[in-house]
Amino acid sequence: MKKLKFIYLFVAFSMLTTLSCEDILDVEASDAFAEDLIYSDPVQVERLVYTVYNSTESWGINKAQWWSRRFNIEAGSFEAKFNFKNLDLFRLRAGWTDSNAGILNEKWRNYWDYIRLANEFLDRIDESEAMQKDPEHVAILKAEMRFLRANAYSKLLKYYGGVPILERALGLDDNFQLVRNSYEECVTFIVNELDEAAAVLPESRPDVEFGRATKLAALAVKSRTLLYAASKLHDPSTAPNGPLYDYAKASKWQDAADAAKAVIDMVGARDLIAVSDATDYQNLFLAPNEDILFARPFSAAYYDFGTDVNSLWDQTQSPSGYGGWGLSSPTHNFALQFNMADGTRTDAAGSIYDPANPNANREMRYYADLNYQGAQFRGRTVDYALADTPSATTPDGPDSPNGIVEGIGVNQEHSSKTGYNIRKFQDESLTAPTDIAAQRPFILYRLAEIYLNYAEAQAELGNDDSARIFVNKISSRALQPAITAAGEELKEAIKRERRIELAFEGHNFFDERRWMNEEHLGFPIQGLTWTKAPDGTLSNTEYTVVTRPWFQKHYYLPIPATEVEKAPSLLQNSGY
Repeated sequence: MKKLKFIYLFVAFSMLTTLSCEDILDVEASDAFAEDLIYSDPVQVERLVYTVYNSTESWGINKAQWWSRRFNIEAGSFEAKFNFKNLDLFRLRAGWTDSNAGILNEKWRNYWDYIRLANEFLDRIDESEAMQKDPEHVAILKAEMRFLRANAYSKLLKYYGGVPILERALGLDDNFQLVRNSYEECVTFIVNELDEAAAVLPESRPDVEFGRATKLAALAVKSRTLLYAASKLHDPSTAPNGPLYDYAKASKWQDAADAAKAVIDMVGARDLIAVSDATDYQNLFLAPNEDILFARPFSAAYYDFGTDVNSLWDQTQSPSGYGGWGLSSPTHNFALQFNMADGTRTDAAGSIYDPANPNANREMRYYADLNYQGAQFRGRTVDYALADTPSATTPDGPDSPNGIVEGIGVNQEHSSKTGYNIRKFQDESLTAPTDIAAQRPFILYRLAEIYLNYAEAQAELGNDDSARIFVNKISSRALQPAITAAGEELKEAIKRERRIELAFEGHNFFDERRWMNEEHLGFPIQGLTWTKAPDGTLSNTEYTVVTRPWFQKHYYLPIPATEVEKAPSLLQNSGY
């Protein structure tokens, strides 16, 4: 048992590669990594917690793989597709198998690695010398670790359904034939852990501790967990069903509403930070602000790849003509979800939307979130157009498949296949996409999500007046007219607001699944090709880039076959 615990601790400290050598341990013992020495010092205990903060993830879907450190789950959602060579890295077209789920293969192992580290910590901390030396500080560290473990469980739950609940580190003499707990048991465990952590965590942190867990962060994870649990996917009447997937509590929507309301009450139901235009809105995502409830900070202390410019979105998502890699191309399907400036839908009867001029008269967030043909970005006009007859006066656009990038040449593989790139999260004050924006956080939970959680739960409860109040806090901040819908129309309006307000923040992949909206899970991915006439006149054609099929088994990832082989007591997910 002691040997296994020592291994966990060695792994934990091997992951702290971003700390300077002289700061790792300040002890004179020859066996510097001995666990008793680590747990005798509150400073070293705190660094163990830093390691597990990496479980919250950041800009990349998988930090252990070169490609997938540089884009996220948006490329496997309704929002976007992976752009480079039209590769099927998520295997959404090929279909997942228990031996191959594409770049999502490592999710199971990654989360369990962090849960094991958390369990080792929680096994030791109460009886540690560090707790005796500084009980108040170390009690908060313990609460942080419980928060991080619960957050990791919430991620496992979204991907896999019910999973084994392990509250201590397994020893060599323990039974490794693990059994999956029910979905409902996992939700209960997560909620209880978050409640107990929230009771200890501070309500706020000083600026130097931005990115550390707070009571608000714990309650935000609880809100999202209970909202997902209440959703259609987990109703016993829908398939797949059974204990691993079902959440049958009669009070589920009220519980979800109450969880969101706990956060709302703490912030006094205040309005979101006001903006006057798209630039103001963009800036909300470039530095810490009061609307952020929990985020990964730009810090070498507990943000492993955060200081690698090639993992930040200025480089990885800028259009190809800027030297960017454009790895996640927003779909035209998703771009059409953005309203017109007057609040009407692009597909509404009498809408002023003009397919020949798709970028005109759109809502403010369209201009803040997307790069499109004609957008003003980093000192020039984005230009995806191919010239009918290329010439000095009407050349192919620098962001087109024939665009020339200085020092690179033609950047065809990185040119957008859909006619869009992601603008959100990019710091346009930087001189070049390879420069560093030292204050930019990766936002994990923010107040706008909580208001949308509350609006959705209240609408499901039939409390339309309350739902409208909080969805309109989102819509009005986005300079859109007030939403006046009721009933099913209101529910759809809330879903649209959620898609647009939380765009590219890692929600849509799960939202469309929990809503069981298969039209947004399997569909022909549409794009726009732009053409430039000799006189410079532009025209576009909508086309199908690739068709993403839908497989019913894709509501959940498969548990890796190697894990089931090691522990046959683990039931495989439906369809695998």
